[in-house]
Amino acid sequence: MLIVTTDTVPNRQIKEVIGYVKGNTIQARHIGSDIMAALKGIVGGEIKQYDELLNRARQVAISRMVQEAEAKGANAIVGFRLHSSTVMSGASEIIAYGTAVVIE
Repeated sequence: MLIVTTDTVPNRQIKEVIGYVKGNTIQARHIGSDIMAALKGIVGGEIKQYDELLNRARQVAISRMVQEAEAKGANAIVGFRLHSSTVMSGASEIIAYGTAVVIE
């Protein structure tokens, strides 16, 4: 599956526009991560536990978007975007979305 942030794919023609596809996940923090983050807040530095959590969440959201696109018969996604939002204290949603297409 080819995924691009642009509305077209260079050197390829879009044969069919299938439509909007998305994948999302909601991830909650873990108490162990919060303790480590609090310590990092005191001494400074990257909070790797949160970084790993968000990286996994992005991969899950993208994977779900790709599954939806493949189920609809697409072989590419154009206009790809990622968005995050807070659902509740300690939990965030990551959504991956774009337009499923068939390219030559």
